[in-house]
Amino acid sequence: MGASSSTEQPASAEQRELENIAASTGALPLLQKSFPNLSDPQTNAISVQTLQQCFHLCYEDPVCESQQKPESFPRLLDHLGSSIVDLFFLSEKGGINWLGFLGGYVKCCGRMSTSMSLNILLRIFAMAVKKLGLSSNLEFEPDDADCKINGSLLPSDLLLLLWMCWAMLWNARTLKSSERKGNLLLPDINHLVLSAVVACAEVDSSFDLWNCDIVGLDVQLPVGKFLNWAITTAPILSDCLTQYVNRRLQISVLAEDEAGSSESISGDMSPNASQALLLTRGRAWAISLAPRSTITEEILKLCFSADIVGTDENLLYRSSTHGKGLNRFWSNVEGYHGPLLVLISANSEDAYQDNNKARKWIIGALTQQGFENKDTFYGSSGNLYAISPIFHVFSPSGKEKNYVYSHLHPTGRVYESHPKPLTVRHHAMDKTYQPGSLIPNQGFLPVEASISEVEVWGLGGKTAKEVQDSYKKREELFTEQRRKVDLKTFATWDDSPEKMMMDMMGDPNRVQREDR
Repeated sequence: MGASSSTEQPASAEQRELENIAASTGALPLLQKSFPNLSDPQTNAISVQTLQQCFHLCYEDPVCESQQKPESFPRLLDHLGSSIVDLFFLSEKGGINWLGFLGGYVKCCGRMSTSMSLNILLRIFAMAVKKLGLSSNLEFEPDDADCKINGSLLPSDLLLLLWMCWAMLWNARTLKSSERKGNLLLPDINHLVLSAVVACAEVDSSFDLWNCDIVGLDVQLPVGKFLNWAITTAPILSDCLTQYVNRRLQISVLAEDEAGSSESISGDMSPNASQALLLTRGRAWAISLAPRSTITEEILKLCFSADIVGTDENLLYRSSTHGKGLNRFWSNVEGYHGPLLVLISANSEDAYQDNNKARKWIIGALTQQGFENKDTFYGSSGNLYAISPIFHVFSPSGKEKNYVYSHLHPTGRVYESHPKPLTVRHHAMDKTYQPGSLIPNQGFLPVEASISEVEVWGLGGKTAKEVQDSYKKREELFTEQRRKVDLKTFATWDDSPEKMMMDMMGDPNRVQREDR
């Protein structure tokens, strides 16, 4: 055991405090098992090289969904493990002892505020950049308990930072052994970077969000504004470090054939698997980084599935596949009692282009329960999303409760050869969600757009899908039974529905005596 030597003599107050803090995170048993596997039995300490190798990220050459790929990123990942060890794990002459091991874990993965955990990510990133031999505009105040940071980030820096976080999460959730190298797929996350650029930098109204070179964009993102953006838009970003460190320690404990859990998905992810879908890996990850909710884990499963297209138990409806009619939509989502994510892709004219070029954008809505056919608002909570070309979350404000309105059955059955366009209005009057623009340069006037695709994703897990499947089977059975008319159930011909219909067709205006 890692603390076996400490049990031979009374533990110090420092050791007890660190063990209590580690226990509060649930990681103390893991630390006690991994320490003896990593340490030298003679010195009862872990060498710096051994711990750096433990936290080393193994991968094949990254494949990027976006055309914008900084050449320095693969080499940046090579310095990830050594940066974590050098920053947080104190080494003495014999190596890193039990106290240094405990203290290092608590410093980087202990319970702390969101701002502090984001600071730690920035420190790791800055250290890796320094080891790479590149310059950074981030400055850290020495010997400061709050790890205060000054300086700024470039959009290209932020892209590297976000990809570093994605790579840690990918490694923690997909690979089953420390020796195996998988193909690291880097998702297109330009919408996330642009979200930070618009929130933190000074850009004018002519800034083209659709045709923007992220890597070459020369604007400064002050670190203070970036942290405010991250706390609001991506507060779960720092979880990737804890998951990565825990996973690397688990692999050091378990044998290779036992390292994978039942929920981990091994195998390489196809770089083109999700390109046809509105919910790409990058967009799904952005949604998962928003304030933690019941859908976070289900969304992450989609992000790191071997084939996101094959997750048909989650994709309930897709207009290009199932049809664009309202009845088709309703038949695919009816009976699903769980969180739903609706994505809508549309095109609207660009007011800043002389040729009236159509610009594609994607918006989304999250409900905590399935759709209901009601003439009133309902629901307990939800989120609105601006997804592409820029990402933003509109969480509930707490002032109103008009979360969902879904009158799904039309009153008329009239076919429309030219369907009405989607109308997006600025929610200035309704206070249910935080205010803001769902599409770039929206303003306060209604915006009409032509819908190109709609997707509905069920995020209630297997149970919700099984309940919906049972509901559909019952509905099909009832429909089949209603189609069959058993004439034996009627006493006479005069009582039958056929007699009534023939009488109406013969003389529908005939005055009939009413029986009283």
